[in-house]
Amino acid sequence: MMISISKILHNGNARLKLEFKYNVNLIALIRQLEGVAWSQNLKAWHIPDTPRAVDQLREIAAGFELKFEETTQKEAGKPELFTENKGAAVKKEVSIEVINRKILLKMPKNDADVKFVLTLRYSRWLRDQRLWEIPDYPGNLDLINDYFKGRIDQIKIHDTLKVDSGNGTSRSINRNEVLMIKTRTGRVKIIAGFNKTLIAGIKEIPYNRWEKNNKWWTVPFSEIIVERLKNVCKELELEVRWEEEPSGQGGVKRISKYDIPNYRRAPESYRNKHIELRSSPHTIRHYISAFEEFINYFYRYDIDSITEPQIMEFIRYLVAERQVSVSYQNVAINAIKFYYEKVLKGQRKFYFVDRPRRDKTLPSVLNVEEITAMIKIADNIKHRLIIMFAYSSGLRLGEVVRLKLSDLDRNRMQVRVEQSKGRKDRYTKLSGKILPVLDDYIREYRPVDLVFTGPSGNPYSERSVQEVVKKIAREAGVHKQVTPKTLRHTFATHCLENGVDLRYIQNMMGHESSKTTEIYTHITTRGFDKIKSPMDELDI
Repeated sequence: MMISISKILHNGNARLKLEFKYNVNLIALIRQLEGVAWSQNLKAWHIPDTPRAVDQLREIAAGFELKFEETTQKEAGKPELFTENKGAAVKKEVSIEVINRKILLKMPKNDADVKFVLTLRYSRWLRDQRLWEIPDYPGNLDLINDYFKGRIDQIKIHDTLKVDSGNGTSRSINRNEVLMIKTRTGRVKIIAGFNKTLIAGIKEIPYNRWEKNNKWWTVPFSEIIVERLKNVCKELELEVRWEEEPSGQGGVKRISKYDIPNYRRAPESYRNKHIELRSSPHTIRHYISAFEEFINYFYRYDIDSITEPQIMEFIRYLVAERQVSVSYQNVAINAIKFYYEKVLKGQRKFYFVDRPRRDKTLPSVLNVEEITAMIKIADNIKHRLIIMFAYSSGLRLGEVVRLKLSDLDRNRMQVRVEQSKGRKDRYTKLSGKILPVLDDYIREYRPVDLVFTGPSGNPYSERSVQEVVKKIAREAGVHKQVTPKTLRHTFATHCLENGVDLRYIQNMMGHESSKTTEIYTHITTRGFDKIKSPMDELDI
């Protein structure tokens, strides 16, 4: 791009007028020059006619071609043509202010002018302020400048945007900045001025969502996605500010038997109905827990006399005061529905409750070095075997503790998973590297039926497995939050990166829908380093 430079007299001072095609990045650079100013009449930037100013311009605009124009005799003899007094007969009665993604336009009433303003999308008349509000979309300010020309009395552009960053807080960011905030729910808020290229990049990310009320985008958090967004911002010369929401203290604690008199347990009929419907032990345990919290919130009321408004009050309490997750909120609603609908066989009259939309998040996975470090650092052979099974076969937490010796097929190198989630059977992979460790474990612990048992011979508890995985991850120097489910996600991701067909991964993971398995395509790094930006092909 070329910058044409010509000498002018402006208010009796020697200046250099800069002319170039509209370019946001170049304008941002020029505004850094000492003594730079914008002329409404000339429709151009101008700087002092001094060697220092020229040197600064050469340094800042190093990537642009500078062309010095000869000043004509006519221009030199009539300096008044280049002063702000040109067109003094034209009444300047239009003022413009650009602030917070909006252009505020004040002008006298004129049918032709109003017709022009209405051609700008989403423009609206603010009656109380007696001005027009126009979105600060790229090109809108140029169109307004070109239309009103010498009628503009003043134009004021605020370099910062005042934005709401959530939780009732607001802050200011520069127009060339992008604020990214990692939320506690595993998503990233993207707050920035309007930029078509940036928005196009965001829309390519799975599970993106535009929060209309908050005026920001959110996407699932993953290191790959964040790096992709940062690369887009770098190409657009936008500065990224990265923040993370504090974990906070959470809401009020759940009501316990020590908080109220006569703490009530769920009716036996509630459990029996679950057993009759063949609900899984996991479902029974969680539904009973949620239902007991509900009935003890209204401990002064008979269970069958609790009204629909009270149910709504309880749901609001979970969200506003307990600050429970979306998942727990849904479980609580289902647990209440189950009692009044299935146990009491009542009609659906309690369920006019808005279901919360679950945040779309991407699972956290470990890299090869992290999973290797965890296996090597586990001194206890039982703990090492738990991690190896969870990772090498992609087992769920409950599947690990229910694993039997008879489920291991050494001839076909398969693990049979019986009656797991959805009461389905499936086969998954048995790793050859696990067999020597398994044999050593069998010789030491001599299991009879279940592979993993506690000290008294009872099944190993799920809580113990969670603590084991968390402890070993910490000892291995893994800074991510690691759970048994993380090892399962890591198994699927590594299989995909090793070229395993997505259909096989779906079968081994026990997913009902292929859409569930496809989520791993969004976090794998396979082939990502071979992707070229379209700009790499340009001859520039």
